[in-house]
Amino acid sequence: MNRTLGQIPPMSGNDQYDVIIIGAGIGGVVSLRYARAAGLRAMVLEKAAGVGGLWRDLPAWQDIQIARADWTLAGIPLHGETQPHILANIKAWGERFNLANDIRLNCEVTSAAQNAGGWTVRAGGKVWRAPHLIDATGAHNSPNIPDVEGQTPRLPEYHSSQLHDPSALTAKDVVVVGGGASAMDLLELCIERGARKVHWVYRSVRWMQPSRRAKYDTAGLRLLARRQALGATPGQMNAALDPFLRGRYKKYGMDEIVPDHAIDLGQEQLIPGRPRMVTDFSRITRHCSTVSRIENRTVQLSDGATIDADLLPWGTGYHTDLSYLSLEKLAGVQSTASLRKRCSSLFLSLDYPNLFF
Repeated sequence: MNRTLGQIPPMSGNDQYDVIIIGAGIGGVVSLRYARAAGLRAMVLEKAAGVGGLWRDLPAWQDIQIARADWTLAGIPLHGETQPHILANIKAWGERFNLANDIRLNCEVTSAAQNAGGWTVRAGGKVWRAPHLIDATGAHNSPNIPDVEGQTPRLPEYHSSQLHDPSALTAKDVVVVGGGASAMDLLELCIERGARKVHWVYRSVRWMQPSRRAKYDTAGLRLLARRQALGATPGQMNAALDPFLRGRYKKYGMDEIVPDHAIDLGQEQLIPGRPRMVTDFSRITRHCSTVSRIENRTVQLSDGATIDADLLPWGTGYHTDLSYLSLEKLAGVQSTASLRKRCSSLFLSLDYPNLFF
C-alpha cells in the first residue's frame, strides 16, 4: 500500500489529505498509524463517539476466536479475550501512536464520489478530499437478522451482537438460529448460563474443530500454519484436514452436524471448538431447518415442526453494507465473498481507482 500511495505527492489545503480512512476500528487505526509512518497526511472519519468499531458496541461476553498472541496490536499487552479487553487494546494502540488528532468522531460518511484528483467524501456536514480512500468498516458492519413473518407481540429476539445481558438465558427455553461461529458461541453461552432447554435451528453448518479445549488454545491452527510455512499447497492442506476433522466429529458423537461440503481453507475459516457445546452436545435439540414464522412464543419451522420458547437469539452473522458510499458498482455487495470478487489482491477495488478495503 505504501508504494501505491506514494505515487501521488502530498496535497495541500486544510480539507485535502493524501488518504481518507473510513472507520476507526482495528483496520482504521492501524491504517492511520502506517499511513503516518509513510509520511502521508491521513484522516479517519468515524460515525461513532469513540474508536473501536464493532468491538465498541459488542456485548462484554463476545470474544476472539484465536490466541491473544495472534491478536495483540504492536506488542501492547492484551489482558483477556473478551470485548472489554479488545476495545482497551485498540484504544491503547491509538494512544501509543498519538492518533487522536487525526480521527474525527461523530462524523458519519454519507457518500463518496470520484473526482479528477481522486475522491470527494461527504461526512459530518463537511467535504473531504484525497487521492486515495480506504474503507475500513469491515465485513461485520450490518447485523443479519432474517425477516420472518409473525404476530406481535412475540417472543424476545436478539442478534448475537445485541444480547448484552446473558443472564436472560438462565432457566429459559431458547432457540438459537444459525450454523456458524456466532451460533456456536450462543450455544456455548446457553449451556454456561443454565438455559432450561436449548434448540438449535440451522440450514447448514460451518466446519469446526470439535474439542474440549478452550477456543483460544490454537494448537491445531498453529499446526496448519506450520504446514503452510513448510510449503504445503492449499489442496494438500485441505486433503489432510478433511479426514482429521471427520475423525474429531466421530469421536465426540457429532456426525450429525458434519458439513455437507468439503473443507476449503481458501473459502472459509475453520471455527475453533466450543468445549461446552462439545461436552453437552446431547443436551442440544437439533433442527436442520429454517424459521418460517413466529407467533407469540411459538417458533414455526419450514419443515412443519413447532417449538415453544422464551427467547430467540439470532446467530446469523453479518452483511457487508457499503450502501452509504453511494457507489453504483458496489451497491450489490453484501458479503466478503462478493466483495472479494470486486477486488484485486484482496483489497484493491477493480471498479474504482485508488479505493482500498
